[in-house]
Amino acid sequence: MLIPRLIVMAVLAGATLGSSLHADVFELRTYTTNEGKLDALNARFRDHTVELFRRHGIESVGYWTPTDEQRSQDTLIYVLRHKSPDAAKASWKAFFADAEWKKVAKESQRDGRILAKAPESVYMETTDYSPKFDSDGSSGDIVFELRTYRTPEGRRDDLDARFRDHTVELFTKHGMQSVAYWHPIAGNDAEDTLIYVLRHKSREAAKASWKSFVGDPAWQDAFKKSRANGPLLRESPESVYMRATDYSAIK
Repeated sequence: MLIPRLIVMAVLAGATLGSSLHADVFELRTYTTNEGKLDALNARFRDHTVELFRRHGIESVGYWTPTDEQRSQDTLIYVLRHKSPDAAKASWKAFFADAEWKKVAKESQRDGRILAKAPESVYMETTDYSPKFDSDGSSGDIVFELRTYRTPEGRRDDLDARFRDHTVELFTKHGMQSVAYWHPIAGNDAEDTLIYVLRHKSREAAKASWKSFVGDPAWQDAFKKSRANGPLLRESPESVYMRATDYSAIK
């Protein structure tokens, strides 16, 4: 499975993620639908859920579907922003108790259940190097990339230092736009995990950017020095390419 095992994320509503990103709790949620039900799920979000979230103090940041052929037919990934863990708990409780939501949920599933299993959720906080994100206004073949890194025990600070001092700037140099960087706040791997999202002008541009990034002498030097005490990753990174839905705040 390519989606992070820890999945909890949330993001600021609108096309800009600014300094407030460093004060709140984000929630990454992943929904897997029954066959043929993704359109119904998207319609429910587009026509009802996003507004009901807003009503109950939950800010929608971005909504995406994976680009790979199979998961593009049954998966929705999205990020929400809450003011705090306690606020998230209260908001979800109020949302599920909302009579309008109950009606929408029931009517949207008259022809069968939409979700094949319970949603996956991961609550996160932003890193101190998560930059301000502003959509560059480009359109067309934009893709987002959700990446998850897991370090050996006690090595995440070293990974963070490499991102803070080198990687984020080099991503920009090679045409990759940083959206946000998070640490999970709960779960078995929370202390050893980094989750982040990049924005690329196209899938082809992403491939070219990664190739030039990996070949950059500055990256090769930073990579080598950061591994003086051993590798910073205990397994290969997880990567999921995604496209924004038509109702996503971030595109």
